[in-house]
Amino acid sequence: MSDANRRGFLKAGAVTAAGAAVLATPNVSRAQTTTLRFQSTWPQRDIFHEFAQDFVSRVNAVGGGRLRLELLAAGAVVGAFQLLDAVHSGTLDGGHGVSAYWFGRNRAFSLFGTTPPWFGDANQFLGWFYYGGGQALYGELMHDILRMNVVGFQSGPMPSQPLGWFRNPIERAEQIRGLRYRTVGLATDLFQEMGAAVVALPGGEIVPALERGVIDAAEFNNPSSDRVLGFPDVAKNYYIQSYHQAVESFEILFNRQRFEALPEELRAAIRHCTEAASADMSWKLQDRYSRDLLAMSQTQGVNVRPTPRPILDAQLQAWDRVIARQEADTSSPATGAFFKKVCDSQRDWCRRVGNFSLRYNVSPVVSYNHFFARG
Repeated sequence: MSDANRRGFLKAGAVTAAGAAVLATPNVSRAQTTTLRFQSTWPQRDIFHEFAQDFVSRVNAVGGGRLRLELLAAGAVVGAFQLLDAVHSGTLDGGHGVSAYWFGRNRAFSLFGTTPPWFGDANQFLGWFYYGGGQALYGELMHDILRMNVVGFQSGPMPSQPLGWFRNPIERAEQIRGLRYRTVGLATDLFQEMGAAVVALPGGEIVPALERGVIDAAEFNNPSSDRVLGFPDVAKNYYIQSYHQAVESFEILFNRQRFEALPEELRAAIRHCTEAASADMSWKLQDRYSRDLLAMSQTQGVNVRPTPRPILDAQLQAWDRVIARQEADTSSPATGAFFKKVCDSQRDWCRRVGNFSLRYNVSPVVSYNHFFARG
């Protein structure tokens, strides 16, 4: 065989061997699959657990057989309010919830959950988190202040949450006083400021408490969750629009050691899947929430009403007092000073971005009325 022919033969053999290696790679990857236990803080029947599944499905699809998340519902390993500790300790590898659930650990957590309503909507909040310095502040809270062995992402902009479910109609802020009311995060301080006796409960426990009379009124989040959890069976007055939780998104958590042990391409896949799931959720909820709100009012006898303006005004005034008190807290360096640091960052973002949004976007109310509200 000539040298030229020999070189050609060897080159062809190398290509064949490389092709065989490429074909064999998926088998090797499947043999090295990393499986992570990932629990939500939501009942399995709740649309929030479905949103968690949407995120998990994306990760599993792009993991290339190398990474798989195993989704569990709230309570499968730990209760909803124990998720952060379970991920920190490694009892769970990750989870899906909201930052407001860790409010008792540090008040500033609620600024990454039930933030004051200076953001125009939750998409503006996500803009601040990823482009306005919020993610660095979140990391400071999680790692430097609380020493949690956890990494987290914000994902999924929620619409304004309803004032909630009441046995009797309400018209005035004074009627809030004395009510045993369920909420979470900074909204607990807000409603306490308005005179309510606040009870913090995970989603699956709210309706039984309302049915037994343990609480008088409650909010959870949205028409789809509220309907499937059974709120229309125990109360009929549903007040939508509120400033107590006008802006919120989900929090996706991973044990820091498990996350950082993954190859960079899989860590990147997780980050990109939080973004993809966030966008998809914002589209899906438009369909589901609107259908369920109509169904409750048209087939289940629910009186859907906007929250009266005097209550909204009282909420904003109460927010002023709550924010001032939290910023002035000097009980430790990690309380008021850090709380104010986050608030200042959010206010700077909202002055600029909120001003742009209000000046730049045409009113959807005018166009909606033009096309759909004509007799």
